[in-house]
Amino acid sequence: MIVRIVKLTFRTEEIESFKTILEDSKEKIRAFPGVLYLQMLQASKEPSVFFTYSHWESEQDLENYRHSELFKSTWAKTKPLFSAPAQAWSNNELHRLD
Repeated sequence: MIVRIVKLTFRTEEIESFKTILEDSKEKIRAFPGVLYLQMLQASKEPSVFFTYSHWESEQDLENYRHSELFKSTWAKTKPLFSAPAQAWSNNELHRLD
């Protein structure tokens, strides 16, 4: 399983626009083949910073999504709202601690 964390930093005036994009696309993303889990987090002390936290069956499933029309169209709407470049990390799950 792959755990993907992406940090997104928005211009303050674009936060609501991003939330609308997210609301419109979240179910489509969750339904994409290979997605096991999807969560959006907002930094408690920096409201313009968000993190996507997602679980994928495999690296290939993540790559398939990143090359999909769904990703391309969502990213095209989201990227212009940034105040800083996105940062992303792909991680292998080693062991659950629960």
